[in-house]
Amino acid sequence: MTDEVQERVIHPVLEAAREAGAAVQLPYAGSVPPKDAWALVQAGDAVLVDVRTAEERKFVGYVPESLHVAWATGTSLSRNPRFVRELEAKTGKDAVVLLLCRSGKRSAAAAEAATKAGFAHAFNVSEGFEGELDDQQRRGTQNGWRYLGLPWVQD
Repeated sequence: MTDEVQERVIHPVLEAAREAGAAVQLPYAGSVPPKDAWALVQAGDAVLVDVRTAEERKFVGYVPESLHVAWATGTSLSRNPRFVRELEAKTGKDAVVLLLCRSGKRSAAAAEAATKAGFAHAFNVSEGFEGELDDQQRRGTQNGWRYLGLPWVQD
């Protein structure tokens, strides 16, 4: 046995996301599109963490077997001061975490906070669960997890 430390093999999708993120100086590991995120989760290469509110998950839907750590809570979306501690308790700081919100904005902020707290592999799921707003100010018509037909359920 050698004295060399065995490095984790980085999935090509994550490596590409990390390189693209570094090129635009993202304050977290990078962004992964929904289809790639689902493939990583299915392969056991990452953990999907939904950072939306409990109410959003209940009434809009959620990805089966995703973990839940709210970035913000309530109708005023007050920042969850325990977010990083809760995330660490559910995943550990060494896990590859894919953070998902409605559109990819809150999850980007959550990925930044996680990175600042020492998570080395915090990625944002771009487009989010519902996708970006279209010209009529509606979500779910052009991109996002549900639009792409990826697995989700609703209470």
